[in-house]
Amino acid sequence: MNPNQAIVVGLLAAPVLVLMILRINATLVFLSLCLGYVLMQFLGADTQSFAETFMTHAAMSTNVMKLVLLLFPAVFTALFMIFTVRGAKLIVNILPAVAVGCLTVLLVVPLLPPGTSHAITGLTLWQQAVRLQALIVGAGSLISLLFLWLQRPRRSGDEKGKRH
Repeated sequence: MNPNQAIVVGLLAAPVLVLMILRINATLVFLSLCLGYVLMQFLGADTQSFAETFMTHAAMSTNVMKLVLLLFPAVFTALFMIFTVRGAKLIVNILPAVAVGCLTVLLVVPLLPPGTSHAITGLTLWQQAVRLQALIVGAGSLISLLFLWLQRPRRSGDEKGKRH
């Protein structure tokens, strides 16, 4: 495995392992990663110019600012959701965790330094991921929404098998 493939595998595996080991609700992290992408798209240029106003001596690249905007919601959601998945839900949590890993790869690689990004985008593994990006985003979104809907809290009067 060459170093560029190792970066892709690391970007894919790290979120999955962290989410599963720390029992973090991967559904909420996936949706937070989607929010980060929206923030990056709509606030990226404005945030860069705002940062340059206060930090003229520090040359922060646009990609670094975009990376911060992308990952900020997901990282803080993960921090607030540590040890929130219990019991059998942990096994089911693997599906949205894999979706988080795949989406992380798709969103982070283009923001890496140009040499690294260019080397990774030339890999067959990357080209396969790009071909599957609609499936990754669609399936991840559907799985996350289904899990979110199924996790709604029950009202105190609702009990299984209770008759009125």
